[in-house]
Amino acid sequence: MNWRRTWIGVLLVLPFIGLLALGFGTDPHAVPFVLKGEDAPSFSLQSLEGEPVGLKDYRGKPIVMNFWASWCEPCKLEHQLLQNAARRFAEEVVFLGVVYQDTPEAAQQFLARHGNQMTQLLDPESKTAIDYGVSGVPESFFINRQGKVIHKEPGVLRPERLFSELKKIMQD
Repeated sequence: MNWRRTWIGVLLVLPFIGLLALGFGTDPHAVPFVLKGEDAPSFSLQSLEGEPVGLKDYRGKPIVMNFWASWCEPCKLEHQLLQNAARRFAEEVVFLGVVYQDTPEAAQQFLARHGNQMTQLLDPESKTAIDYGVSGVPESFFINRQGKVIHKEPGVLRPERLFSELKKIMQD
């Protein structure tokens, strides 16, 4: 009698174990990149200096748009790479930082300590982040001269990825 109960229990639990195993192969935090090849969502934000800035201001120029926050440890890892690239490619590419769920004061303090070569924008209600499908920081978007989103890099931007995507948006 006990062996029957055991087998019935196994047969009832087996489908749930299979479903659970299928889930281990996927990242539950991954958000599909639906903007690839699409027009970059328009925005109108204020810079940290209080100046109005919109996507239309950069029409015809390649753009690297990085969502970051001063409290974000991974953002600190890529900060210097982005600053160096912004300085090196200043004549060819627009580098925009978008402060994500942070205060202007905290962002300004961080940039005063670590340096800044980019235009930094405030997204106080995260509307731009939502439009771009940002699921967390850091996330970077590469936009070509035609205003199309070519690539989204979730997580810390590595030098090889940065330079390979820069090459793509500068050639378009």
